[in-house]
Amino acid sequence: MRLLIFGPQASGKGTQAARVAEHFRILHISTGDIFRENISQETELGKLAASYMNDGNLVPNEVTNNLVKNRLEEEDCAKGFILDGYPRTRNQAEFLTELNHKFDAAINLQVSESEIIKRIGARRICENCKTGFNTIFIKPKVEGVCDKCNGKLIIREDDKPEAIKKRLSLYHELTEPLLDFYREKGLIVDINGDPIMDEVYAEIIQKLSA
Repeated sequence: MRLLIFGPQASGKGTQAARVAEHFRILHISTGDIFRENISQETELGKLAASYMNDGNLVPNEVTNNLVKNRLEEEDCAKGFILDGYPRTRNQAEFLTELNHKFDAAINLQVSESEIIKRIGARRICENCKTGFNTIFIKPKVEGVCDKCNGKLIIREDDKPEAIKKRLSLYHELTEPLLDFYREKGLIVDINGDPIMDEVYAEIIQKLSA
């Protein structure tokens, strides 16, 4: 089985991808992991990617495409995989199509803006040791106080509602053309991502197994 998964920040995409991979006994391939592995091993593409990232620039499509291509050509991918974090652009989707991997489905986690704002808005970080907490899922023992160093827990600027809305707007701007691309191919499986994690997972498995 070969799968793609899409979803905005705080949609639970990485968690669901890992669970789906375990259920179907396929690989969970994260583009973040691909970048980290190539950079740590100092491959030529890894060095090239790092040169852009270290300057605060986006890694060009050509570099990202080739990193993914190389990973998917490895032997362990033959048993199937779920690709998390790629493609992000129409260019990348078209490149992936040219690799002739026949995909079974593209999971689309649909989460309401209000739910995303609630989830991200619940994040807290210690201003001293930078330990992360969440007032919904990982609550500190004392409200507003870090368990590790007793530092003050704060909300990062990019986790405030206006910043979240800007990121969501950018996600939809970039992702809608991708969803249309895969919807035309009949691959999109829409999933309601608002409920609790186990309910979302159950819907994914039920629809993929139908």
